[in-house]
Amino acid sequence: MKLRLLKVVLIVLVALQGLLYALQNLVNLDAAFQAVAFSLSQSGHQLYPAGLLPSIQAPVLVGAVLAVIILIELLVGLTGLFGAWRMSRELRASPEAFHQSKEMAVVACGLAIAVWFGMFMVGGSAGLQMWQTEAGAGAVNGAFTYAAMSALILLIVQQPETPC
Repeated sequence: MKLRLLKVVLIVLVALQGLLYALQNLVNLDAAFQAVAFSLSQSGHQLYPAGLLPSIQAPVLVGAVLAVIILIELLVGLTGLFGAWRMSRELRASPEAFHQSKEMAVVACGLAIAVWFGMFMVGGSAGLQMWQTEAGAGAVNGAFTYAAMSALILLIVQQPETPC
């Protein structure tokens, strides 16, 4: 029972991380737009000045990328909260029933990995070479932490229930 409760708490934390980042981006929408615009423009790239991906400067495309980031962060939060709620309803259920209740929690972790590993590390760091600037490197380092923790929590939550 204690391990099951710990799994619920970990999913709530994944959900809160997604919601807090989405809400921070919304509260600071102009700054978030500027940060995404800076990264997409590939400005300040002296070490690897020629990138494989084109520089993106069109405001509509920058806004679309920011909207996708915020949307996925919101989805991390909402699916995580829903997943934690479903898991909490099955805390005293059979191992099979509790395991089945984890589906949305697993989706939340997968979405978290998708946004912070997929978008920031693969797309941003590898594709746009964000690591070349101080602001980009900070975002990539943070994204690594968020993606790694989400992956670790996913592995913990997916562990089968066994008697202690």
